[in-house]
Amino acid sequence: MSKYTIRNTPKTDRITRLVNHLFEKMPQVESERAVLVTESYKQTENLPIILRRSRAFRHILENIPIVIRPDELVVGSATKAPRSCQTFPEFSFEWLEAEFDTIEKRTADPFYISEDTKKALSSANQYWKGKTTSELATSLMNPRTLTAMEHNMFTPGNYFYNGIGHVTVKYDEVLAVGFRGIIDRAKNELEHCNVGDENYAEKSTFLEAVIESCEAVIDYAKRYARLALAEAEKCSDDKRKLELLLIAHNCATVPENGANSFYEACQSFWFVQMLLQTESSGHSISPGRFDQYMYPYYEKDLKSGALTPEFAQELIDCIWVKLNDLNKARDAASAEGFAGYSLFQNLIVGGQSAPGVDATNDLSFMCIEASKHVMLPQPSLSIRIWNGTPQDLMMKAADLTRTGIGLPAYYNDEVIIPALINRGLTMEDAVDYNIIGCVEPQKAGKTDGWHDAAFFNMCRPLELVFSRGMDKGVQVGPKTKCIAEMTTFDEFYSAYKAQMNDMISLLVNADNSIDVAHAKRCPLPFLSSMVDDCIARGKSVQEGGAIYNFTGPQGFGIANMADSLYAIKKLVFEEKKFTLLELKEALDHNFGESASEKQVEEITVKIAEELAKNGKTVDDRAIQEIIETVKAASASGDGAKYKKIKEMIDEVPKFGNDIPEVDEFARDVAYTYTKPLETYKNPRGGIFQAGLYPVSANVPLGAQTGATPDGRLANTPVADGVSPSAGKDTHGPTAACNSVSKLDHFIASNGTLFNMKFHPSALKGQSGLEAFCALVRAYFDQKGSHIQFNVVDRATLLDAQKNPEKYKGLVVRVAGYSALFTTLSKSLQDDIIKRTEQGM
Repeated sequence: MSKYTIRNTPKTDRITRLVNHLFEKMPQVESERAVLVTESYKQTENLPIILRRSRAFRHILENIPIVIRPDELVVGSATKAPRSCQTFPEFSFEWLEAEFDTIEKRTADPFYISEDTKKALSSANQYWKGKTTSELATSLMNPRTLTAMEHNMFTPGNYFYNGIGHVTVKYDEVLAVGFRGIIDRAKNELEHCNVGDENYAEKSTFLEAVIESCEAVIDYAKRYARLALAEAEKCSDDKRKLELLLIAHNCATVPENGANSFYEACQSFWFVQMLLQTESSGHSISPGRFDQYMYPYYEKDLKSGALTPEFAQELIDCIWVKLNDLNKARDAASAEGFAGYSLFQNLIVGGQSAPGVDATNDLSFMCIEASKHVMLPQPSLSIRIWNGTPQDLMMKAADLTRTGIGLPAYYNDEVIIPALINRGLTMEDAVDYNIIGCVEPQKAGKTDGWHDAAFFNMCRPLELVFSRGMDKGVQVGPKTKCIAEMTTFDEFYSAYKAQMNDMISLLVNADNSIDVAHAKRCPLPFLSSMVDDCIARGKSVQEGGAIYNFTGPQGFGIANMADSLYAIKKLVFEEKKFTLLELKEALDHNFGESASEKQVEEITVKIAEELAKNGKTVDDRAIQEIIETVKAASASGDGAKYKKIKEMIDEVPKFGNDIPEVDEFARDVAYTYTKPLETYKNPRGGIFQAGLYPVSANVPLGAQTGATPDGRLANTPVADGVSPSAGKDTHGPTAACNSVSKLDHFIASNGTLFNMKFHPSALKGQSGLEAFCALVRAYFDQKGSHIQFNVVDRATLLDAQKNPEKYKGLVVRVAGYSALFTTLSKSLQDDIIKRTEQGM
């Protein structure tokens, strides 16, 4: 007998109005949080850092402006204006001040910032010089690490400039007992502390900070209760007046206490979700298994008659809109890597409730329906698939996929659960996994995964092989053997592994330095109140209070590296079509293509700087002459020979076409990143684990990478995730899936990302959906971990580039997230357009 009822509830007019209101204006940068956190820190300089954090959190929640937006049923906003953002100077601030005059005009994620806001932020930021997490992290790093970062070998910028985030907390506990119950637990733990205990000072102050933070949240909710009552008194519309009175009741009840209804549970959930992103600027605060922990409240109210399915759907839709109201400003370079204003709030449905027991319920379907109603990027909706997943749920998900929104992403229980068990999770915890951010699995409420800890470009160490570790005249990596002296492919491959191992060790140093800085300067007591076993251990999450502790930096460019090394093996060492020196010359000359604008700009700047150092005048005319000289020089050399080398490379078989020899080679290449990384430990007592996904950094970091031996031209995007290189998977979707499944997805336990792009005709009608579901199941049967789709034709995307005003609502899949296409930078739009368009 079915455990669920499938309903196709229509979208209400309220949801349309809420979405329209959200996008009326450009997002803004607001200053209130920065001013308030600074005020508090100035008053608490003699207190332990954990108490300074809780005092600051309380001061913010007591004083930050609050608003109830028109038509809202679920309330709580971090900013006065929709889709706007606060700033977090305790993590970093210099980048924002440097962009005051450009952030409104930049290509990726622009924000309006008023002159008054600039003044307020400039004044507040003066206090933070020398006190931020980023400055402490920099001081802790090895000089070679800083050099490698300067030369774009990897970037840990995510946590270097921001909070950590990337977590799912115990929403279920807050819904069950409220923050009053969590306070009682912390007080009980505090009462059992002995003043003579070796950790008494640390534990007692931590517990006091937890209690203060939770009390602050309760008081904040009651501010909203008072505001709703005040607005109800002035409201002349009887229907809206009643809604405001219900809002006031909810906010007076939750999240202080456990939820008594589905509506209260929705409001309590939202306060937790929003305020985690007020305490810290960390993104990827992921709701996790929403359909599981919300279902008991839905089921109870439905059975009692207190709730209709229609109103429940509208409440869920309201939460989906609210998830798009949150926003975050990043520095310009990071904005390119995370383009689309995304906060990566991953919410997942389906899967198992216990080994072999399917978890699908009404809310699983209603969550998918909500994404179809709002047609917005958040939440980043995902679905867990196993061999017991009902076909009904698969078809519901496929129906959403064919809208072109890029949702949901599909995850394979039968890879992820054993991969997590292999990392030390219990069977019970592994079965209850959810996805964080883009593609990263973890157990909610017990894990500090430090997912997305850095971007590691696997192509850059290959460049170092050709230069014996030199980059732009600086010794960045080890002095491996000169390529002219290499006589076997094994020698070349060993040199690549040596460069990889060295860069990986420096990446670890960067991540661990940032990790220590966050523990010392920005522990988070509110977040820690909802992660086990922080209260019992008396430690914040940042200090190792979680049960499971990982660090997960991601590597990308696997397809480029597999195809590059395979081409070298075949053409240089087996068929002897050309030498390594000839290949290097072709790479240096971009296979005979003219230098890119970026290359010309970099060389011009370097020459101009040298001329200026030598006392030469460098005016506009001189700059133009340098540019012309550089362009002429880039066209020199034996262009015909270089192009012939590229033609030979293009003819070599490529990853993504179900060719066993190539695919097995790609599997081994991926191990050059995944295996060395897992030998390292982090300061929280956990281990490093690899992810193989790029967010959207394959575009900006590709722009920092020269030509590669797979035929990729300089400064163009590298392959994203575990996907084949764009346009190289020419044998159809099944062949591409077969190739990707041959990689070891188990060892990449921080997540893998596989992008596919289909023409809309491939999913047309019932038969199209059934064929699509069969493709996903077949890929997962071969032990693929994740797959996601864009269903949109190339002509539509090209037209959207030319006429963005006609496509304001066009949502596409970028990497591990979806975004409005017209908000993406042109380079990222181009990357999406170039992906191979498959038919079924």
